[in-house]
Amino acid sequence: MEHGAGEPQAGGVRWLVLVYKIPAEPTRLRAGVWRKIKGLGAIYLQNSVAALPVSPSGERALRLLRNEIVEMGGTASLLESAVLGGGAEIEDTFNAARNDEYEEIVDRCEDFLGQIDKEYRAEHFTYAELEENDEDLVKLRNWFAKVEARDVLAASGKASTVAALERCGQVLDEYAARVYAEEGDGR
Repeated sequence: MEHGAGEPQAGGVRWLVLVYKIPAEPTRLRAGVWRKIKGLGAIYLQNSVAALPVSPSGERALRLLRNEIVEMGGTASLLESAVLGGGAEIEDTFNAARNDEYEEIVDRCEDFLGQIDKEYRAEHFTYAELEENDEDLVKLRNWFAKVEARDVLAASGKASTVAALERCGQVLDEYAARVYAEEGDGR
């Protein structure tokens, strides 16, 4: 059975592929494009060829980036594509990028738990410390939400990250109870 233009193959992931060339100078332009591509969760298939699973928001972002590249004097083409060979490897690379991000969050969760442990050892049970730690946990959860939104192919690292964040929340709740006991609930 032949597939028509724009129809995904059964079971296959369709990809947005940005192929670009940026002037060598100034180098900040190249770094800015790289940061934006990484921020979208796209992966590099090779130098100056980035791929992202098809989505309306991904297409919007890559169309805007393509326009920026052209405005800075570069060239760029945005393609939508089905993979005819090597699709599993591309999906594995995409999931590995998400798992790296998830692993980094888990590492930061360990740092967070170490910070709470430090507060216990120093006997710092104040509202100011609680507020600071609460803000840190909010940042971790927001970071997780961004990675989770990019994780459209269901990378395996999500579950351990959810568990690490839940552990952080439990430990912060326990610390908060201690702060309330030490400081009293009325300020």
